[in-house]
Amino acid sequence: MMTPVPHDKARLEELRELIDQYSYEYHVNDEQSVSDAVYDSLFGEIKQIEAAHPEWITSESPTQRVGNELKDGFKKVAHSSRMLSLNDVFDREEVQAWVTRIDKLLPGARHEFFVDVKMDGLACALIYQDGNLVQAITRGDSYVGEDVTNNVRTIKNIPLRLRGQSKYAAFLQGRTEIRGEIVMLKTDFAMLNTQRRENGEPEFANPRNLAAGTIRQLDPRLVAARPLHFRAYDLLRDNPDEVPTNMFAYEALSGLGVTRNKEATVFTQLPDVMRFVDHIGDVRENLPFNTDGLVIKVNDRAVFRELGIVGKQPRAAVAYKYAAEQATTVVKDIVISIGRTGAATPVAVFDPVVVAGSTVQHASLHNADEIARKDVRVGDTVIIFKAGDIIPQVEAVVLELRPKDSEQFDYQKALAQQYPELEFERTGKDVVYRVKGANTDLMLKRAVEYYASKAALDIETLGEKNVVALVDAGLVKDLADIYTLSIDDLLKLDRFADISAKKLVNAIAEKKNPPLEKFILALGIRHVGAQTAIDLANKFGSMDKLQRARIEQLEDIDGIGKVVAESVVAWFADEDNIALLEKFERVGVHPHFQKKMGRLIGKSFVITGSLESMSRDQAADRIRALGGTFQTSVAKDTIYLVAGGKVGASKLKKAESYGTKIIDEAALLNLIS
Repeated sequence: MMTPVPHDKARLEELRELIDQYSYEYHVNDEQSVSDAVYDSLFGEIKQIEAAHPEWITSESPTQRVGNELKDGFKKVAHSSRMLSLNDVFDREEVQAWVTRIDKLLPGARHEFFVDVKMDGLACALIYQDGNLVQAITRGDSYVGEDVTNNVRTIKNIPLRLRGQSKYAAFLQGRTEIRGEIVMLKTDFAMLNTQRRENGEPEFANPRNLAAGTIRQLDPRLVAARPLHFRAYDLLRDNPDEVPTNMFAYEALSGLGVTRNKEATVFTQLPDVMRFVDHIGDVRENLPFNTDGLVIKVNDRAVFRELGIVGKQPRAAVAYKYAAEQATTVVKDIVISIGRTGAATPVAVFDPVVVAGSTVQHASLHNADEIARKDVRVGDTVIIFKAGDIIPQVEAVVLELRPKDSEQFDYQKALAQQYPELEFERTGKDVVYRVKGANTDLMLKRAVEYYASKAALDIETLGEKNVVALVDAGLVKDLADIYTLSIDDLLKLDRFADISAKKLVNAIAEKKNPPLEKFILALGIRHVGAQTAIDLANKFGSMDKLQRARIEQLEDIDGIGKVVAESVVAWFADEDNIALLEKFERVGVHPHFQKKMGRLIGKSFVITGSLESMSRDQAADRIRALGGTFQTSVAKDTIYLVAGGKVGASKLKKAESYGTKIIDEAALLNLIS
């Protein structure tokens, strides 16, 4: 899922050259200098530019080609039918769009969907004549592959003769072709790398490259020494009517003694397909082989053939890809964020990109040394990943795509331009520049005082003297800590007695669901005053959406210019602030944006499991639009827990303990329709 990119013909040529280079390394030399996710991201950008400018498409473009280059040393063999690639889809909407296209081509037809786990290995076709293995051919360029028969014969789970239960005895006569993936199982890969470590040898990069490189060795003895594994995904006969469905093919494979995936299933309804997609997504780390998605096909082979091929891909099948853990994007700006400790952190602002299932547009560059080491510049194409699946970070720069006129980022110059009124220093072993003379405790005290002030959340009795006492005692180390204070904590301090301690704890608890605009203001974001906080709340309606706001979206708001927009984006990109917002959620703070009218005012919702009629984000937007509050976790003030598919047991148990009303999706639709 790519986001809009500039339609630059020069960049298109650079991308094509780079993809050709990566493809040659991967397919010919069995080397991999970038991850599959980075390759897919750059390849997706090519497709997007070409879709906008079809006049720029050439026959040499990577998008017009299928398959691998062929390596010298093996005999070339033509396939009986092309070994096609599949079109990628990334979410429920794209799967639905594929089904809709099929329905338009075959109106009135009812389809079964065959779904199987997509293996990450080397595609290979095994040719059996009268039940005996006579040839093995790699996928190659989809038309012609390499004869690797001698090597394949060393793979222990490939039958040299098909077994043939009586039901499938016909497949022991004549020509039977079995297609599948040669893979290395995770346990075998780990064992090999352990041995290499102990021997002082460099470790292998990944199972896919090792499997591909091994099967294309010229010496079968080396192949036999490595534990390769074959899993079939297709069965072909000269008479296609002998294999009526994809599921029949899988049953026949088992009957012939060929290993295939046990996970393969047939569904008649798309929601069931998507539930299976979610399930495999949850358990895929436990599968014995690497996978990045699933294959979804029309089960009926006759319908499959009738739908035909468009370009280089069959219409009747798609490959569902799970959210990439890496993606590429272009840096638009680098800004400096001042954290609550006075730390001056450089932040990369870039074109929005989807990483690990969510859209991000900024990432911390940590400090002056780190940005110098990685040499990130405005205009660079960078690889983004999520540290711990939470915090977006820049992994590396794609130097081949660096603009010729790019300039190295000057950290000190940026500090002087953005904060001319401040001085910065780096002391001792500290790698971070901080506001000179900044007292961390003093800054925290000022932040808590402002958070509790009448202009912000108006927390009664949490004034300057109480704040000073709490910070000095170490009871409050950040803004969210005030919500963890207990009466017993306060009674340890000289300032508090029973009545005053209870009064403060109750006053703080009353502010766990503050108006969104007040909460935004209370955070103390540089350049954000009362009116700007209201404007931000009105524009975005939730903290989640505000966190994802792009600079151009912010600048579209009347009264907000570049300075304010950059300040907001930088604040939400700061790792300390990200951690603070997560902590607010954990302690039960849920800001709400309340419409003047709405039948769900005062109602709070949590959704667990998947919904069939809409996404979770869509449901949350509808709840908020009607004045309700959407929460990410069950709290004592949660009114409704919506139980969808794959319900989280822990949330149900917690909801029952709080007396929260548990409703299903139909009841939710009645409330928000």
